[in-house]
Amino acid sequence: MARSPFEWIDEQARARSKAGLVRTLRPRPADSALLDLAGNDYLGLARHPEVTEGAARAARTWGGGATGSRLVSGSTELHAELEHELAEFCGFESALVFSSGYAANLAAVTALAPHGSLIVSDAGNHASLIDGCRLARGTTQVVAHADPDAVRKALDTRTGPAIVVSDTVFSVDGDAAPLTALAAACRDAGEAGQSGRPGAALVLDDAHGLGVIGDGGRGAAWAAGLAGAPDVVTTVTLSKSLGSQGGAVLGPAHVIEHLVNAARTFIFDTGLAPAAAGAALAALRLLRGEPERAARARAVATALYERLTAEGLEAVRPDAAVVSVRAPSPEQALRWAAECRAAGLAVGCFRPPSVPDGISRLRLTARADLTDGQVDRAVGVIIEARR
Repeated sequence: MARSPFEWIDEQARARSKAGLVRTLRPRPADSALLDLAGNDYLGLARHPEVTEGAARAARTWGGGATGSRLVSGSTELHAELEHELAEFCGFESALVFSSGYAANLAAVTALAPHGSLIVSDAGNHASLIDGCRLARGTTQVVAHADPDAVRKALDTRTGPAIVVSDTVFSVDGDAAPLTALAAACRDAGEAGQSGRPGAALVLDDAHGLGVIGDGGRGAAWAAGLAGAPDVVTTVTLSKSLGSQGGAVLGPAHVIEHLVNAARTFIFDTGLAPAAAGAALAALRLLRGEPERAARARAVATALYERLTAEGLEAVRPDAAVVSVRAPSPEQALRWAAECRAAGLAVGCFRPPSVPDGISRLRLTARADLTDGQVDRAVGVIIEARR
């Protein structure tokens, strides 16, 4: 019998197993009894009656799917309504909805970094931004994490257009990027007094900022005074604070119009399903009417951090809703997470190669709908599981 062309897959599987890095799917039931600190439902809206009704109403009105790409039959009045309200809420001129936040990031980076351009990318960026850099026709230079001086040095080497790409809140540790300093570095890269060269554009992934940071959860760009700026583009996901599915790019109208004509993940992808658009729109309206949800999510994250570090655990102070608690090894992180699950608590477990620094950790996500009693319970379980 001929040798399988996929032998290399089996070799990689054995290596993963030996290193304790095997990933497995764990389908959850609809009525799980676990206290969830693993998902990204930061505002507790995924099961809110108004959000689920928004999804159901959209499906009844528009059908189960978008039926085609946005430029063919996949754009409905509902998509346009969502885009308008997203842009208005976050303080940008225009918005464009995609089938996922991943697709939105690929679109923003690839369409805004043509041949001859420079992409300056933070070393801690999300995989979707990294993949966007790989697919773009420009040249990518990766710089030290959250280091505006490194960004300035990289921009000094450019000979054409440039964009600086960064998460606003980094998904692994939950720390925030220095947005004001990054914007200054981008703008100082222009040489109006000499050649008239424009500055660099700033492209921000606000997946973990929308709904948590800024006035009433309007996002990190709003909080930094950058919302609506002509040189700033922000991407968001609808699958975290808004409890739905999908993503969007927000920015100046002419930039969004460029994406409609040049972004491959927009042109060739089926549009976001109406149910997801309806759920996201309902969640956005809830957030607008209940802005205190954003502050509550941050307060829960801070409480988790303070109480866990008081018990001697090593954690990163959260700037939004993510609390990262470091573990000594991948194996111990897995055991720790398993002990938590056995005690009724679901937590995230991040290990190499998902973490850029090679340090395994538990990743806890705060939710605005957690009660003080549930926070007490979570802290107790994590501390006991470590022992």
